Amino acid sequence: MKKLLLSASAIVAVAAISSSAFAADLPARPYTKAPAYTAPALVYNWTGFYIGGHLGGAFGDSNSLVGDSGRFMGGVQGGFDYQFATNWVIGVEAQYSWLTNSNTSLVFPNGTTITGGGNDQLGSVTGRLGYTWGPALLYAKGGYAWKDNNNLTIAALAPAVAVIDGNKKDGYTVGGGLEYMFTPNWSGKVEYQYYNFGNTTITSTAIPGGSARFNNDEHTIKAGLNYRFGWGGPVVAKY
Repeated sequence: MKKLLLSASAIVAVAAISSSAFAADLPARPYTKAPAYTAPALVYNWTGFYIGGHLGGAFGDSNSLVGDSGRFMGGVQGGFDYQFATNWVIGVEAQYSWLTNSNTSLVFPNGTTITGGGNDQLGSVTGRLGYTWGPALLYAKGGYAWKDNNNLTIAALAPAVAVIDGNKKDGYTVGGGLEYMFTPNWSGKVEYQYYNFGNTTITSTAIPGGSARFNNDEHTIKAGLNYRFGWGGPVVAKY
């Protein structure tokens, strides 16, 4: 029995010595640096409803009913956007603007000059298609336009002898702009929009050769601010 115990003890001792020697021969464990932290990329979601306001200016051309001098404008807008195919945005927008009314000089072919007044309200319902990269959206728009033309008056021509033809309130509009989403719920934009309501002819028997045709249009440039309700979800992180 003693011989058996001594033999077992000798085997255990030899195994322990062998394990220690093997461990001493192993190379040191290399140090591995943790990978650098990479911040998640932001994905901007344009899908959802929005409302906002705008300020800017409106002007015509040298043959326009409103002349080529600028007028101040301000108003409100609202709409809905839908982002699809990763980088494309389609939407619809309604817009309403107030304009300061101003008088302009209307020159007839015979050199006669009279004073006229233009409209002071503009509205539109348009479709919108844009391409987005990151927080920026470049877009084009177009659709129906409306104006209030009740303020068109022709001074120095008596109503009984002055005929205004083609004084339409309905027309079309086209334009485009750049919008930038600077928070998940707020975006700002700069936009150009052209309104066309055809031509207006003014004829008066009180003036020899007193007939003239004028453009009935508006060019507008405005800056706007939109609050987005995030119906399609807030800005999220992409890993």
